[in-house]
Amino acid sequence: MTTLLNLEDFDELETRPDTSYNKTDKTMLAAGSKHQDAQTMGIGKAIAVLTSGGDAQGMNAAVRAVVRVGIYTGAKVYFVHEGYQGLVDGADNIKEASWESVSMMLQLGGTVIGSARCQDFRGREGRLKAACNLVKKGITNLCVIGGDGSLTGADTFRLEWSGLLGDLVKAGRITADEAKKSSYLNIVGLVGSIDNDFCGTDMTIGTDSALHRIMEIVDAITTTAQSHQRTFVLEVMGRHCGYLALVTGLACGADWIFIPESPPEENWEEHLCRRLSETRGRGSRLNIIIVAEGAIDVLGKPITSDLIKDLVVKRLGYDTRVTVLGHVQRGGTPSAFDRILGSRMGVEAVMALLEGTPDTPACVVSLSGNQAVRLPLMECVQVTKEVTQAMNEKKFAEALKLRGRSFENNWKVYRTLAHVKPQSTKSGYNLAVLNVGAPAAGMNAAVRSTVRIGIIQGHRMFAVHDGFEGLAKGQIEEIGWSGVGGWTGQGGSHLGTKRTLPKKYLEEISNNISSYNIHGLIIIGGFEAFTGSLELMEGRCKYEELCIPIVVIPATVSNNVPGSDFSIGADTALNTITVTCDRIKQSAAGTKRRVFIIETMGGYCGYLATMAGFATGADAAYIYEETVNIHDLQLNVEHLTEKMKTTVKRGLILRNEKCNDNYSTDFIFNLYSEEGKGVFDCRKNVLGHMQQGGTPTPFDRNFGTKMGAKAVLWMTGKVKEFSRHGRIFANTPDSACLLGMRKRSLVFQPLVELKEQTDFDHRLPKEQWWLKLRPILKILAKYKIHLDTSEHAHMEHITRKTSPPTNI
Repeated sequence: MTTLLNLEDFDELETRPDTSYNKTDKTMLAAGSKHQDAQTMGIGKAIAVLTSGGDAQGMNAAVRAVVRVGIYTGAKVYFVHEGYQGLVDGADNIKEASWESVSMMLQLGGTVIGSARCQDFRGREGRLKAACNLVKKGITNLCVIGGDGSLTGADTFRLEWSGLLGDLVKAGRITADEAKKSSYLNIVGLVGSIDNDFCGTDMTIGTDSALHRIMEIVDAITTTAQSHQRTFVLEVMGRHCGYLALVTGLACGADWIFIPESPPEENWEEHLCRRLSETRGRGSRLNIIIVAEGAIDVLGKPITSDLIKDLVVKRLGYDTRVTVLGHVQRGGTPSAFDRILGSRMGVEAVMALLEGTPDTPACVVSLSGNQAVRLPLMECVQVTKEVTQAMNEKKFAEALKLRGRSFENNWKVYRTLAHVKPQSTKSGYNLAVLNVGAPAAGMNAAVRSTVRIGIIQGHRMFAVHDGFEGLAKGQIEEIGWSGVGGWTGQGGSHLGTKRTLPKKYLEEISNNISSYNIHGLIIIGGFEAFTGSLELMEGRCKYEELCIPIVVIPATVSNNVPGSDFSIGADTALNTITVTCDRIKQSAAGTKRRVFIIETMGGYCGYLATMAGFATGADAAYIYEETVNIHDLQLNVEHLTEKMKTTVKRGLILRNEKCNDNYSTDFIFNLYSEEGKGVFDCRKNVLGHMQQGGTPTPFDRNFGTKMGAKAVLWMTGKVKEFSRHGRIFANTPDSACLLGMRKRSLVFQPLVELKEQTDFDHRLPKEQWWLKLRPILKILAKYKIHLDTSEHAHMEHITRKTSPPTNI
């Protein structure tokens, strides 16, 4: 049985951690590009983009961004069809791309420009042909989108470049002048792999979409499994990496997960059967077991889905079914996250290529938290290989560490929720959890995690229904382990949630806190959760019962809570908008020259409109944070008029619901309809509350689960810290905090400190990270605006937390 989690296990979130800041690189890049005009930095240069290896959803978004930003900088951009094979074969496989040629690519899965395994490129003669084809077209910048094998091949190509040119000149296949003009080759890699098996990035392109496909199937299977009291064994991809299995297991509350990085202990068969029996004994009507296709035991012997099925049937007699998901995980429409990730990485790839020098190492553009970073390609490849080597040498603890902090934290949360038994001795503390504000998908996952981690810690857990109003009216009940069973994948709020603030109920709330002997409050919700918690703090001076630790977990589709870059529920809402806009755009396929005006939620916060603009390829996104005037509207109409003269005869405009009091959705629709007469017609759609509903995405389930776990661990420490003779008295600023994701880590921030960072009139943080992405949105829509290149990612380096495996 594993040990209990410590708070320190969650020091950082989702960074592959092992990156150290290289100040010299950043200074040089900023200094070198500060006064450079991005619209001219590509003039005279040529970029080729190819996709290689297995396909991954989101590759097309990256290709689209490379093409459009490359053209924006003045560079020529070329497609290389069929991966490295197209590079070797040349001719029509290397074609110049145009702005229109990447239209309508965002929502397509796979890779439009094709991918193929290429044996020719593995040999020097094949690389000679590829080099010759690039030189003849004047291409000295190559963007490769693929896995570690594809990126390693690109680095080899770059290192050999000078020698290849020399051989081509000697053979008379290129001239000395051509060789001089193409004296060096810049390489930038983007990792496209559904397995998320590349060290150096939190997420690879395609992983989130694969998780969406898996969860759709798991949710469907769950309903039939409950109907028949069945056990389901699901096999997901991951021959060498268990990420898909691990996150799927967390997102669906699986009973057991098998991954190659951490084989089960000896006698796992007995532990598994006991675990399944205990789950059934608590009233559950189903069991879910997730198996990565590369799962092994401690001796390296494969653990197959059929092996597990036979074990369960033989020992327990349960009705058991096996589902092998296979290539369905690679297919389908890319998620909003993968579209945005691919687009952001594509932009960074172009900047990295155009800023490259003969001395710049081949780099890979990676994601750390919400930050784009550049890492030396071969450093990442080396660490990725070391993971495999560690597993081959049965150094599984080392393999887990090499996978990164994010992977380790996911595994620890799963082990705690699935394998740790609640303490027999009780802590003596009572914690209450409530939802406040509007419903957000993922709230239930956070409540489930909060309740179960609290019980494991030995606390009594209380559920408060209907937010602060329920806390005032005594709608409070103790909730047990099985009380939150099956909540992870369910949308809305099972506890009930209201926007009511507590100020007028402080006396009643104080009385109920005293009556139920509550020692700490965990509040999951949106802006009202934040402001309501501040009101509770203000009431401490009058009501001593309010002097207990309070933690707020942001959960709102608007993503407008200060102190956190992301809120639970925003990803689900974003995907809902994206899917709806895809369908709306598709409806215009048979009716040319049509512009759609779509209103999104978000209050005064333009996060949903902006990020949905990225994910759907919108022509404009109107938000409160960026003033809209009649000149902007006129410019947009003229832009769409010109667009209708091209092969792309459709437009999409997103409007945040409170972007402007006077320029309403109806006003903009009427304006566009009038000005577009004879050129295009308009339709409008107000998406409304459908954005708050639906099944939570894998991200929101996983994010909510980990946020709930960390909040309880923090609360456990605080109630102990402020406990005196059996009573809790917490009246310091750090006793009431908000748990938020800031850049690369999860941090607890005192609520009183966040007051200074908040625009209370408009319910907004004063600074929002995603506003820096707005210029890119406009560039991808073909607006000629200024792009500040000094803000782009800088080169970092991987720092190992553990020594690399040694050869024996």
